[in-house]
Amino acid sequence: MTVAIDAGNSRIKWAVHDGQRWLDRGVQATADAPGLAAAATQWPANSRAVVCNVAGAAVGESISSLLAQRGARVSFLRAGAEACGVRSSYEIPEQLGADRWAALIGARAVCDSACVVVCAGTATTVDLLDANGVFAGGLILPGFELMRAALARNTAQLPLAEGVFSEQPRNTMDAIVSGCLHAQLGAIERMFSGIAAAPGALCLLTGGTAPRLARHLKIPFQLMDNLILDGLLRFAAAPGS
Repeated sequence: MTVAIDAGNSRIKWAVHDGQRWLDRGVQATADAPGLAAAATQWPANSRAVVCNVAGAAVGESISSLLAQRGARVSFLRAGAEACGVRSSYEIPEQLGADRWAALIGARAVCDSACVVVCAGTATTVDLLDANGVFAGGLILPGFELMRAALARNTAQLPLAEGVFSEQPRNTMDAIVSGCLHAQLGAIERMFSGIAAAPGALCLLTGGTAPRLARHLKIPFQLMDNLILDGLLRFAAAPGS
């Protein structure tokens, strides 16, 4: 059994895999430590556990403690120059976020053509993976909800908008929602334009806001349930991990 845990800024996603399929999964607010402790009691004892943590040292220590109580053999995924068929061209490979690295590893398992890997959460990351498995670089921008909240928090007359997407918005609520979505979609589509002519080029889209973005994307895409957990599982199965 393998327990895969993705500790993000807002949420902790986890799932249990038996070697053939995902058996169980859950989502927990990152700030809700008691809730995660309750979930951990259901994780199989003495299993393999692999963790991706971008939520800080305290969260990592808490997860380590919970897994130790279950007798798990734990690995924390950290970015590097190469892993599981993915090679990094980041200037300092170790500075890449572990979540982005896990998503790239997960993407390589399902796509052998050039692809743009999008994780749409608190932040949106847009990373380019070429057909040879080389991570060529990528973008980080505020996620949709963070953009929307920033406008409400930092302007005197703009609300936390609950509008709908429109190509030509004609009211303030729709203008805010559409502006935030256009910013996300534009970043993704501009990155994709660099590989659009490559055979089988694809956008792999994951994260909490992914379904909302998918409705309006004008490029070939595939929605992925959780590329980060998929990447963690692949890393756990790699020799020497």
